[in-house]
Amino acid sequence: MENVCGWIAQAGSAPVRDRLSGRQTADWLVIGAGITGLSAAHSLAEMHPQARIVVVDRQRAAQGASARNSGFVVGHEHPATDELLGHAGFAGYEVDTSISRAASDEVRQRIARHGIECDWRDSGYFFAVSDPAKLTHVEEKLATLKAVGASAHFLQGEQLIEKLGTRHYRAAIWCGNGNALLQPAKYVKGLLNALPDGVTLYENTEITGLERLDKGRIRANGIDGCIEAKQVLVCLNAFIPRAGIDDSGTFPMELSASLTRPLSDEEFKAIGSVEPWGVLSTRPLGATVRLTPDRRVMIRNTAEYRSKDLTNSELLLRRQHHVLGLQRRFPSLTEQDIQYTWTGHLSASRTGQPYFAKVEEGLFAVAGCNGSGVARGTLWGRLLAEMASGASSPILRSVMHRAQPGWLPPKPLLDIGAMLRMRVEAVRARTEI
Repeated sequence: MENVCGWIAQAGSAPVRDRLSGRQTADWLVIGAGITGLSAAHSLAEMHPQARIVVVDRQRAAQGASARNSGFVVGHEHPATDELLGHAGFAGYEVDTSISRAASDEVRQRIARHGIECDWRDSGYFFAVSDPAKLTHVEEKLATLKAVGASAHFLQGEQLIEKLGTRHYRAAIWCGNGNALLQPAKYVKGLLNALPDGVTLYENTEITGLERLDKGRIRANGIDGCIEAKQVLVCLNAFIPRAGIDDSGTFPMELSASLTRPLSDEEFKAIGSVEPWGVLSTRPLGATVRLTPDRRVMIRNTAEYRSKDLTNSELLLRRQHHVLGLQRRFPSLTEQDIQYTWTGHLSASRTGQPYFAKVEEGLFAVAGCNGSGVARGTLWGRLLAEMASGASSPILRSVMHRAQPGWLPPKPLLDIGAMLRMRVEAVRARTEI
């Protein structure tokens, strides 16, 4: 089978950009043309309209992990027990939510400013479980969410079935006023198409290393050329080590997902002709599921700590896992109903907080989306550009204060510990996969 992202296939490809060749110079260099890198390029062009801004991507722009996620715009996270109102962790949760709300607003503003058509739905989504024991402290969670500005209410039984069209889920918290859904490939392609004329983009350009020159300049070396720039922004998220930054405190995870064909009119009527929805599990490795506006079902129920990409035969095994998850929710669907299966990467940290830093003079980087890359990546791009430009703001200071990704042990201890933790979490989430 082929690794084909359904979101990208539906969004279509933009025209191919040139590959970097020869020696180039720029005022600003952005490494990575995903959501964060493109957002940074937009912001730099707004702040420095006369500057030469160059963006490079190792593969096709707007077709990496930014286009392959599940399309959740996170304004309000599901609160952990120690983050509930009245607990010691609530203060941190409140700050994190203020950042997430700013990030969600940033996405809305980018969509409106550039007229991006990306199946935007500002109708919230669900934290839902099959096993009600995995959704605890419901009243406290509702109070916590409302205390930070969310709209939230609890659903179960027939009321929940009428919303989702499946009997698999038995309890849920719907959360809105900040949480939204979109088609990620259409969104990041919209950012790409709206790049200002003053931004030059090179695709299929791998940066093999950064070299410090005199007068504060940095040279980014590629296979067929190089770029010398005064300021460099590294927006590679899970792939930040490719720029030589090995101490970010973040690590990559590989996820896989499948997207079905559209449900027929008869099938759609059988599930109640419900409105499009999104479900996040309350367990870290529980399934992420969506019913899209065009009546497709998307499921992501694998997440792995891996140092190598999945092969096509390995991806086929994950696809079979997706089928099991689909049939738990919609028993009539089979493997033949899956139209696309693909992989993607996210960058995680022990604390759930990002790496956001001035690495050295003229070099800035961010990583660690922790599964919320649509909103956070959009905001981070702007804030990284502002920090590199010497600007400051309350939201930038909040992000920098919270950017404590935590210590990671050296390999192979990290590899062993991460794989053991993933196995434990998979067992805990088995009813939600």
